[in-house]
Amino acid sequence: MNLRRFALLIISAAVVIGAAAYAFRAPLSMAVAQRVAASRLAADTLNDLPDGLHVGLCGAGSPMPDDRRLGACTVVVAGQRLFVFDTGNGSARNVGKLGFVHGRIEAIFLTHFHSDHIDGLGELLMQRWVSTGNAAPVPLYGPPGVETVVAGFMQAYEQDRHYRVAHHGEQTVHAEGFGAVAKPFTVPPEGHVVLIKGGDLEISAFGVDHKPVHPAVGYRITYKGRSVVLSGDTTKSAAVQREATGVDLLVHEALSPKMVDLLGQGAAAAGRLNVKKLMADIIDYHTTPEQAAEIARDAKVRYLLLSHIAPPLPLPGMEKAFLGGAPDIFGGPIRVGADGDFISLPAGSQQIDVSRRF
Repeated sequence: MNLRRFALLIISAAVVIGAAAYAFRAPLSMAVAQRVAASRLAADTLNDLPDGLHVGLCGAGSPMPDDRRLGACTVVVAGQRLFVFDTGNGSARNVGKLGFVHGRIEAIFLTHFHSDHIDGLGELLMQRWVSTGNAAPVPLYGPPGVETVVAGFMQAYEQDRHYRVAHHGEQTVHAEGFGAVAKPFTVPPEGHVVLIKGGDLEISAFGVDHKPVHPAVGYRITYKGRSVVLSGDTTKSAAVQREATGVDLLVHEALSPKMVDLLGQGAAAAGRLNVKKLMADIIDYHTTPEQAAEIARDAKVRYLLLSHIAPPLPLPGMEKAFLGGAPDIFGGPIRVGADGDFISLPAGSQQIDVSRRF
């Protein structure tokens, strides 16, 4: 057989195989989808993590549209206990993309009640309820006013609750498991208030400065010798520095005034004076990357993860520009957070493992 004829036979066979694959593409893709669905539904990241403290960004953005960063949301795992801090838009979906089963969320914590920190709450409560048929609502901690937030979402979803129970039945979705129970707390002017304590875990809250938003809080979580502080939204805060002293990980909000000012200039050029005013206003109640680095340096933090990133960073190289002089201030590792970032602090070690979950 000459080379030309052999090549024709190979091409013909490839065409036949390709045509067969095309003809059966629907059943083939369905078979693959079945395997993928079974694998994903069987997966639960909570079961696979080593004992320790783990922090995942399920929302690293601000109210500004950002393809890489949805509304404020942080997952914290302590041993086998799953908690969510803030519930901005996309929270429920990103908690799932991180590999966690919503029904295993033990409690939710809010830092304050700006819309970008609560506008994903309804969906998250719904997914926690129906995904495992929880028979009790989730405890939802927050400063005074959290009762109003919870009552509003419960009212908004009341009709949907009836629909779900009527459709799926009480054996699948227990009516009493719907929603959340508000757990309001008050922080002292100095210091913190302990909210959960036991089993090597302690979660406490402390006040921060996000005026005119008041009260606003941050959180400190410790588990088996590992520690993390979540700043919430705040200006540069002595309270954050105090609570973050010596922690393994500080997750701190960050806003670049220079970049926000660029948006303000663009809004002015477009005649959108209301947006220009908004851009000018938001600068005075957030923290710059350099200020967050100062806190991390002075508190002797081991790792600084910036979140609640404002403005969006859509172009290559913008993360370096966003950091400005922060790397010169804080000598430890700094990361400009994005959705899917995951930091693991294994118990019994000083190790800090950084990965991307999606």
